[in-house]
Amino acid sequence: MKSIPYARQDISQADIDAVVSILRSDWLTQGPTIDRFEQAIALHVGAKHAVATSNATTALHLACLALKVGPGDTLWTSPNTFVASANCALYCGAKVDFVDIDPKTYNLSADRLEEKLAAAARTGSLPKVIVAVHFAGQPCDMAPIGALAKKYGVAVIEDAAHAIGATDGSDKVGSCRHSDITIFSFHPVKILTTGEGGMLLTNNADLDARVRLLRSHGITRDNKRMEGPSDGAWYYQQVELGFNYRMTDLQAALGLSQLGRLDEFLCRRRELAENYGRLLEKVPVITPWQRQGAESAWHLYVIRTGDDGKARSEVFDALLTAGVRVNVHYIPVHLQPYYRKLGFNPGDFPEAERYYEEAISLPMFYGLSDTDQRYVVDQLGCILS
Repeated sequence: MKSIPYARQDISQADIDAVVSILRSDWLTQGPTIDRFEQAIALHVGAKHAVATSNATTALHLACLALKVGPGDTLWTSPNTFVASANCALYCGAKVDFVDIDPKTYNLSADRLEEKLAAAARTGSLPKVIVAVHFAGQPCDMAPIGALAKKYGVAVIEDAAHAIGATDGSDKVGSCRHSDITIFSFHPVKILTTGEGGMLLTNNADLDARVRLLRSHGITRDNKRMEGPSDGAWYYQQVELGFNYRMTDLQAALGLSQLGRLDEFLCRRRELAENYGRLLEKVPVITPWQRQGAESAWHLYVIRTGDDGKARSEVFDALLTAGVRVNVHYIPVHLQPYYRKLGFNPGDFPEAERYYEEAISLPMFYGLSDTDQRYVVDQLGCILS
């Protein structure tokens, strides 16, 4: 029986050779390959600084810490995201709220954000940070989001865990043109992988320095950061309460190798997305809408079953039975039990909830064959006929 996953990494012999070369080197953890990977990612997206981390969740936490999010502050994000986009504020002792999604892109709605910021300004309850999530690889409409943030004095983090390789006009996601910080994820189901891993990008040298300090226990060997004189070449000081959020050279070597294949990965994903659009023309589902001028990285291909056909759960289960291991992205964060205990309720963000009731993520990964893709669509068509 067929078993087609919704996502899967693609590891080449060159990737394997890159990791083996590190195993045979003098460095396994904090070596020069991390610096090379950081510089390569920064150059690729057009950002001034890049900091590699153990995963994207730790990158989000460091981003909040660098922006001095803390008790008494609030972070706003999309309800249609993985919980990490919101949890990063709670780690800092701050509060979380959400902005409902655009019904076409499924990203945070710039219109809803404008309304909510205006209302918050009237009551003196503006957020400290907005986390704009580039869902499924399609960039948020960052120009108006960035302009609104500047108008109201709010910092912006782009959660681009899905979106390395995506573009918005002439801007690559990660350039931080309209934000303070962008984060990427290199989890195995993402577009390129380091096994686990993340990256934080910024154009602000002070934010870069603070993130680097906090990434490694808050420890420094820089005399300018120390209190009092150094005891010698071996000496270091802990000057802040930091964390061990570091990437390893092993991971960075895999990431560098995979980065060399990024255009190849993106080309195939976009080809698969075009194929889906054509193959699904006569299948009664809603296919992804793309904002003009933006080019998705196509981390996910999400269809909606609509509200006048078979229930999503029925379609989902039938696809699993047929060997198509689909998934759902995402359960709205505010509906999670932990967030319900914080005071959120069904109905708070109706567009995200309506989307969730209908969404199914179809298989989308570099190694998906045309034959298997047609099988997915044929099975979906039979189920919905």
